[in-house]
Amino acid sequence: MGEPPVNASLPPSAETEAPIRVVLAKLGFDGHDRGLKVVARTLRDAGMEVIYLGLRQTTDSIVAACEQEDADVIGLSMHNAGHLTLAPRMVQAVDQAGLDVPVVIGGIVPADDVPTLTDSGVAAVIGPGASAEEVVSAVKASVSRQAASQ
Repeated sequence: MGEPPVNASLPPSAETEAPIRVVLAKLGFDGHDRGLKVVARTLRDAGMEVIYLGLRQTTDSIVAACEQEDADVIGLSMHNAGHLTLAPRMVQAVDQAGLDVPVVIGGIVPADDVPTLTDSGVAAVIGPGASAEEVVSAVKASVSRQAASQ
């Protein structure tokens, strides 16, 4: 008898399906990154590949990382009340670069602003107090919707 395959205990889809690649960043001058670090660990623990850019990123630096890393989704943390300006700019930068990558934001976003953000092209908005399962689900759903629209 030979050795069993290395991935013998994994379901067939886990052997063949590539992990979701997520670029996480803080856009602009917001200096609060503790929550984004928790999200990075949460997504990593859920089997995703996380490219953590950290603080004070620009739309150009995020787009460049997205292209270089062949990312499936961009995750932005918003805690500086700039979400109505910065998130649509990020969506526009992604579109102008010709990328087909959803933008998900999380952080302090008033519920009244969510429709404006989704109308501007933001794929999902994750509010304060979201569970790890809700974060993972929102990222997976955004990637699935994007893939289905292609």
